[in-house]
Amino acid sequence: MALKDVLRKVETGWSPVCDSARPAMDEWGVLKLSAVTSGKFVASEAKRLPSEVLPRIAFEVRPGDVLMSRANGVKALVGVACTVNRVRPRLLLPDLVFRLVADPDVLDPGFLGVVLTSAAVRRQIEAAMRGTSGQYKVSQADVRALEIPRLPLPEQRDVVAANEAFERRIGALERELGKLRTVENAVVAGAMTESGGRIELGRWLSSIEAGKSPMAEDTPAGDGEWGVLKVSAVQPGWFKAIENKVVREAEFINARYRVRAGDLLMTRANTEELVGLACVVRERAERLMLSDKTLRLVPDTGVAEAEFIELALLSPSVRSQVRSRATGTSASMKNIGQSAVRQLMVPDVPKDVQRKVVAAVSASRKRSQGIQRQIAKLRQVQRGVIEDLLSGRSRVNRT
Repeated sequence: MALKDVLRKVETGWSPVCDSARPAMDEWGVLKLSAVTSGKFVASEAKRLPSEVLPRIAFEVRPGDVLMSRANGVKALVGVACTVNRVRPRLLLPDLVFRLVADPDVLDPGFLGVVLTSAAVRRQIEAAMRGTSGQYKVSQADVRALEIPRLPLPEQRDVVAANEAFERRIGALERELGKLRTVENAVVAGAMTESGGRIELGRWLSSIEAGKSPMAEDTPAGDGEWGVLKVSAVQPGWFKAIENKVVREAEFINARYRVRAGDLLMTRANTEELVGLACVVRERAERLMLSDKTLRLVPDTGVAEAEFIELALLSPSVRSQVRSRATGTSASMKNIGQSAVRQLMVPDVPKDVQRKVVAAVSASRKRSQGIQRQIAKLRQVQRGVIEDLLSGRSRVNRT
């Protein structure tokens, strides 16, 4: 059945100029586009409405709302949808998000939220999507034309119940992950606060090496090919090897800049929030080179562990220093020089204590990785079960 036959209306929100800070519980806020993800609503992704701006209360988000992103610079994020199960008061719908209001006599809102994440609906959205590089969108007419399975309300609710059962199991694992992260943060914070003082990071380094950015194609290197890192290869505490651009010309390949397992990498240039991120390369990196926006920090192994420097660089106190030392007139691109990196103040922690902290964090992360694998497997099974229910290949056994 077409959504136009079972929707009462499709609403577009409002996006006034907001403060970048999150709203307090007693303040009004406007959702960011990142609040709407596929199947999950993230209420914390919001910006504070200035106190002098009167809120448009008609756009307040309520439990049971079905939200869909109508535009994004990334194709995969256009048309992602979720049902709002819980939401704090005083959050407003932005103009880049649709609110789909179902006719409750024929369409369960929870079912609508689930079916909008299905592979069949995703294909329809991608076919309807329009736009050019940098901004893609779907219209209200495109949404109304989407076709979904015609199921009786009891069967719709069976699908919702099955999906919620998976979400409860996954939610429990995600909470366990959260506890592990809290423990990791406490271990690191304890080492930072109990240290005998602060020293310049340069005292822990034997050198800093910068890469180059040769001519490259914006596609990852394949087997046997060389690639140069994008800044997005350096994530907070982990290395994302796929984030590279293939270098095809032999004259631009220089093994001197080759990334090696064990390297401590840092972004020299990025946005204000992402500049200076660091990670240790924990896996073998095949034929990848540093770019001119990435630095390789080479520790003095007699006094420092690369993994501990990584933890220190990601700590709130050092991240604050990085942001204050980064230069550049635009928040969209900041730079931090090698001299400023050396001058960052880090906790004066002896190497034996560093090793203990690294060992504790590594054990916690190993447990976290196991849980993440469980979550990924459950998500895969969940998708299969829901697709079977939507297609009619299976039914919920109510006995």
